[in-house]
Amino acid sequence: MVALHTSQEGNTFTTYPNPLIIPPLQDHKQTFIILHGRGSNASTFGPPLLNTQVSEIHTFQSSFPNVQFVFPIASKRRAQIFNRSVINQWFDNWSLQTPDERTELQIEGLRETSTYIHILLRGAIEDVGAENVVLGGLSQGCAASLIALVTWNGEPIAAAFGICGWLPFRIQMEEIAGSASLDNGDGAEEDLFESDGEAVLKDPPTQATAFLCEELEISVKVHSMSFQRVPLFLGHGVEDEKVAVGLGRESVSCLKHLGAKAEWREYEGLGHWYSSGMLCDLVDSLKRLTTWEQS
Repeated sequence: MVALHTSQEGNTFTTYPNPLIIPPLQDHKQTFIILHGRGSNASTFGPPLLNTQVSEIHTFQSSFPNVQFVFPIASKRRAQIFNRSVINQWFDNWSLQTPDERTELQIEGLRETSTYIHILLRGAIEDVGAENVVLGGLSQGCAASLIALVTWNGEPIAAAFGICGWLPFRIQMEEIAGSASLDNGDGAEEDLFESDGEAVLKDPPTQATAFLCEELEISVKVHSMSFQRVPLFLGHGVEDEKVAVGLGRESVSCLKHLGAKAEWREYEGLGHWYSSGMLCDLVDSLKRLTTWEQS
């Protein structure tokens, strides 16, 4: 089990079960970290994903024979919207029909999960190098992975992807990132944040990222904004009945305001899941964006 302390001073901690690790079909050269959805787990989610056909001769797994697949498992948390039932979830959240309501429910889980995913990223980077690491997720796993990516302060990884997800705190971040910087009347830009009484000039995307880190109480002295250099693939079913496709569209719009290099794909007739066509597009995108050689 992996014990994660929520803060250096705090006494509480959340425990995440050991991830499900699927070894590569050939030599280990790359690592994918992929998060399951709310109420699911790695063993239910991971193997069917890897076994999905993406072409006549390849499954998703065989398309990347040198990849070690890491499927983290969400901790048990009480879901307020389900009468405080205990389920596997990366963070608690209220209704996605009104994503701007009760956002405080998300904070603890997003902080802890982001910290945990950052630990996994650092381990993967140590093993194979940042240029060989991919982060992704489905549904709430997509939402959690996007927050972990935006708050990541390490080297830019090879790529990231999300399926049928959304971006928590999108509304607040888009208001900051999409707004013009304040003018102090002398033609110079004035920052919304101050440090030790001195104004620190930041562009709107950096201000929005600083807001997110402060909201989640993730300590970052100087944010590298490395997510801006990580190619991002986002796919969503148009008929998604759980996470409306509109939330996905709004999320990619916000991410672009933040400076992310996001590719957006919609799939007619698809609900809250992936399809062979979506995974085929994802495989093509990842291979186009990387220079990995198979062996």
